[in-house]
Amino acid sequence: MTTRRRRSAERITLSDVARSAGCSLMSASRALSQPDLVSDALRERVEQAVKALGYVPHPAARSLASSRSNLVAVIIPSLSNAVFVDTVEAIQRVLMPAGYEMMIGVSHYRPEEDERLLRAYLAHQPAGLLITGFERSDAARAVPANYTAPMVTLMELSERPDDYCVGFSQLEAGVAMTRTLLERGYRHVAFAAAQLDPRTLQRAEGYRQAMRQAGRYEPTLELLTPQLSSIGLGAELLDRLLAQHPQIDAVFFNNDDLALGALFRAHQLGLDVPGRLAIAGFNDLPAAAWMHPALSTVRTRRGEIGELAAQMLLSLMRGQQPAERCIDVGFEVVMRDSA
Repeated sequence: MTTRRRRSAERITLSDVARSAGCSLMSASRALSQPDLVSDALRERVEQAVKALGYVPHPAARSLASSRSNLVAVIIPSLSNAVFVDTVEAIQRVLMPAGYEMMIGVSHYRPEEDERLLRAYLAHQPAGLLITGFERSDAARAVPANYTAPMVTLMELSERPDDYCVGFSQLEAGVAMTRTLLERGYRHVAFAAAQLDPRTLQRAEGYRQAMRQAGRYEPTLELLTPQLSSIGLGAELLDRLLAQHPQIDAVFFNNDDLALGALFRAHQLGLDVPGRLAIAGFNDLPAAAWMHPALSTVRTRRGEIGELAAQMLLSLMRGQQPAERCIDVGFEVVMRDSA
């Protein structure tokens, strides 16, 4: 059997990589697992050896050998739109250069799936955990009870002294958009929402608070549905609101997908936006600024949330205490032509 055939039949080991790179086994291991702790020259030699030999590290063996994992569990509710895609990409840009790999789980906004993912991923003993939001079932909250590695929560804020988080006040964002619509002269402002996750319900409460403070709150102007959010559903919700409450002069949708669907439907119906009806959304997705009319919305700093949360988790995994336990990145009300 030739050397090449023998190598193809045998597993390439880290010792082979170290020998090819001209360094010790420990140095090769550190270059792969903690690249920021070695020189650029050593890291480049090891990376070249890895590519030349086709070395693929065994995660379990690496964890046993180093008594640490290079895995970070990331649990998010959706990857169907840009909101969490932007967040996950920002997380990866921070963790990958530091030698960490992500295990990404999508709960689809289902509490039972959230619990299942927590159990499955924590069984791998990841070095850290990034999760979305604080509200989950009692069973899901019990899962990380014996989990000793650090955990950072995305998208929401907490005043509890033992929490680490990066996000913004969903409630205050709901208040801010509703107040802005009222300040622009709209009096019969409806609120429409789908998917009814905790952050959506917090925005709805912000809407209620602002409307009550203005003496304009009417419970019947809320239209909430557990259906999955979509552009098509936004059109349907606008139809229902106009049929049931023809007096409405503005609609605040809990996300841009719904608001975009409502804009399309308004155009089909020949409604003057914003003259007859103002439409506002939430998140400021890329398409929002390019609609006709351009969509008024709440800009969320989702990429910044991912980046700062990953940096916070990285500090905690290195045994360092971050300067802040919870970071409020804020939000921005962006008023365009639709309102």
